[in-house]
Amino acid sequence: MTSGLLRHASVRLTLLIVLAILSAALVAAPADAFAPKPPPLTTPWTNQVSVTNPLPEYPRPQLTRTEWQSLNGVWQFAPTSNLNTPPIGGTLAEEVLVPYPIESALSGIMRHENRMYYKRNFTVPAGWSGRHVQLNFGAVMWQSKVWVNGVLLGTHEGGYDAFSYDITSALRAGSNEIIVGVWAPVDAEDIPSGKQRLDRGGIWYTPSSGIWQTVWLEPTEATWIKRLDTTPNITAGGLDLAVQASSAGQPVRAQVLSGGQVVGEATGVSGTSFRVPVPNARLWSPDDPFLYDLRVTLGSDSVGGYFGMRSVGKAMIGGFLRPTLNGKFVYQLGTLDQGYWPDGLYTAPTDAALRFDLEQQKSLGFNMVRKHIKVESARWFYWADKLGLMVWQDMPSLVAGRNASATGEARYETELRGMIDHHKQITSIVQWIPFNEGWGEFQAGRIADLVKSLDPTRLVNHNSGSNCCDSDPDPGNGDIIDDHMYVGPGIARAPSSTRVLQLGEYGGLGLHVPGHEWPSGNSFAYEMLPTSDALTNRYVQITSQLPDLINGSGLSGSVYTEPTDVEDEINGFFTYDRQVQKMDFARVRAVHQQVLAAANGTALPTGKLVSFRVTTPNYTNRYLRHIDGVANTEVVDGGSSQGLKQDATFWVRSGLSNGSCFSFESRNFPGQYLRQRDQRVYKEANTGGTFAADATFCARPGLSGGGTSLESAARPGQYLRHRNSEVWIDADTGGSFRDDSTWNLVPAWWKSGASLSIGQARTFRVTTPGYTNRVLRHRDSLARTDVVDAGSALADRQDATFVVRAGLAESTCYSLESVNFPGQYLRHSNYRLQKATSDGGDTFRRDATFCAQPPLAGGAGNVSLQSINYPSYYVRHASELVYIATVSGPNAWDGGGSYNADATWTDQSGLGG
Repeated sequence: MTSGLLRHASVRLTLLIVLAILSAALVAAPADAFAPKPPPLTTPWTNQVSVTNPLPEYPRPQLTRTEWQSLNGVWQFAPTSNLNTPPIGGTLAEEVLVPYPIESALSGIMRHENRMYYKRNFTVPAGWSGRHVQLNFGAVMWQSKVWVNGVLLGTHEGGYDAFSYDITSALRAGSNEIIVGVWAPVDAEDIPSGKQRLDRGGIWYTPSSGIWQTVWLEPTEATWIKRLDTTPNITAGGLDLAVQASSAGQPVRAQVLSGGQVVGEATGVSGTSFRVPVPNARLWSPDDPFLYDLRVTLGSDSVGGYFGMRSVGKAMIGGFLRPTLNGKFVYQLGTLDQGYWPDGLYTAPTDAALRFDLEQQKSLGFNMVRKHIKVESARWFYWADKLGLMVWQDMPSLVAGRNASATGEARYETELRGMIDHHKQITSIVQWIPFNEGWGEFQAGRIADLVKSLDPTRLVNHNSGSNCCDSDPDPGNGDIIDDHMYVGPGIARAPSSTRVLQLGEYGGLGLHVPGHEWPSGNSFAYEMLPTSDALTNRYVQITSQLPDLINGSGLSGSVYTEPTDVEDEINGFFTYDRQVQKMDFARVRAVHQQVLAAANGTALPTGKLVSFRVTTPNYTNRYLRHIDGVANTEVVDGGSSQGLKQDATFWVRSGLSNGSCFSFESRNFPGQYLRQRDQRVYKEANTGGTFAADATFCARPGLSGGGTSLESAARPGQYLRHRNSEVWIDADTGGSFRDDSTWNLVPAWWKSGASLSIGQARTFRVTTPGYTNRVLRHRDSLARTDVVDAGSALADRQDATFVVRAGLAESTCYSLESVNFPGQYLRHSNYRLQKATSDGGDTFRRDATFCAQPPLAGGAGNVSLQSINYPSYYVRHASELVYIATVSGPNAWDGGGSYNADATWTDQSGLGG
């Protein structure tokens, strides 16, 4: 999230502890037993946490064993000044619930310590006798030392990766003692720590130190399987499998199962990739997240696993470079999932809670999640795989705002390698993101190449939000161009021939929900809305702008901030405690379905102006236009004539013969439509007979893999296509047919749907009933409405008169020059309309440009004036003042029952000459 925005005063953790005591209920426990502390906010799962067996699920679904023993539960705990004198045989003064980070309420500690010891005893099951015993840690933040029965097993650095020790030689009969020492410097050192801060506040959050994922024991043979690296190979019809074991070169056998039945098997050796056949593979996708089971044996060691068959790539589709899943463009619609919990911080209270967040995002219609600046547990990835959510995986960043030391850079690179190595088998991961907004960025080009060399099967985004904040100059490599834009959506750059375009963050719309906010008193959002209905309206409005960016600008993925509130940030679909849905989820789902349908070519923007861009390679500068009543394709660009731009612009209407399909009305010849007659396509008025069917086309997914193909309603199986510059209705004739019959419906070349008279002096009269004697005028440079008529003073009449000019920022729209202050124009600034002299900048030109559109409230001679740089905003009056306003915005002058009338003006001859 953008670090340069909205900094708030930090509230120290001690204050949160005091406030927390006054809030949520305790986890149920006997009075004399260990109990977590009450969290600042209680989730639906807080009181379901077991203090004897928390998170009881097997922690590593990607590599399973039937025998295992959880070490989660109550451990002894104590802070320490160093990790050199472990308390062997001693007793520690406090208790902590593992695996919840010590700053969390669920841990029972609820404070930060730089250094600490954990201690507990365990007994190895008698049935494991004669076998090796592995001690496994899901993750420990950040450096850990582990002793068993006083024997130092090793030191591990890295807060996000799993690690293990073979503890067989250190074991003794009966009770065994384990001690874990942890150093957690957070942002006091150059380590990958993501959003954690010792001094939390704003977009930085409470640390999550110590053991924060499951600890467990399991028995193995002397030579055992440590990891399964799975790479689906659709082209070859199999799974490329590398079995990582404690010893390389050992014989292994792998079986692929579907529904319990073996469908493919092969043998190989550990440490070397071999292929297991997967005949007639059922491919994994968000629409069908099918997973195969995997069974692998090495000698007497046997493990289970799973994988999905899918491919990730990029290809030029419909004139834009697109990411592909299984060879097809799938628009990646996701959220910025940060993975924080008010009771467990980095650790979800239960597995059901962990699953809930992903289930809700999938239910809302998202097909992707960006895991932001954190690496989750193996079970989180299992649920993403199983539910069918593509994952963009961030590398947790070094500290923002400062250059890391050489030691810090080396730590980062080691953990980056570990993240990729330990997650190669995750089906849902489709993209790696080593940097975010330049936080801790160094040698970004080299790092992007390194990531690609470690995993060439996925896309690499060198820096999400490289247009922002601490970012170094874009090195130009990797697979992705990624901008951030709040509130957005919007883009700053275009896709290239080698890099896909995506919007890595946008949104951040907020809503206060008293009683469900983090108790710091510093809550914020990037734009605040007053009610759930207003928030929903605004979300639908901004998200509805994505199709124009997808089809017109080549946008291939977008990330909304965010699924839940997080501490001070209150811009989620849910409150931080997951207790309140902040929007109308049915409407959210509906707009997501529209976006995805627009991206796959099956939904068109009824009631909007569009142009048809050719997608055939080498002809993508051509557009469908009419000339002398005949449809053709022609090169159109910014320098084209007014007539050509208008001829290449059409209104999308509901189909004349079938409301589920579409008809296309000429912008400059109202009432005339594209229609087929004897296979050729013309622009004609309704002649009756078969005209309605001949002028109706049904949107289909682009036959070439992107864009839209338009099937004739009158001739099913035949499509609108260009051929030698002419436009026809044809069946598939082979050759370039699929490209020729695929179109990108892009923002129109002629952006005004109504016309004003350039060079004429005009006055704009209010149409709202009861106020029709008022007109738009400037007074003391600010725009307002007043009663002005032919009998008014000349100065008042001139203030209410504007000369219509071609738009300063777009010649197909308009700018309004003051008649009595030549060279000064109406422009909006902070939403308010005012008269000002151009400073020559692009911002002024855009703020002073308005596209004339058919009147929102109707009426002959009326017009509505749309802001060109805020497309959903129109010029409207409110309590005499004049603003740009939208139906569902955050401001007092937005929306309301009279909005359409207030944003509709009568265009008449100028009162002032």
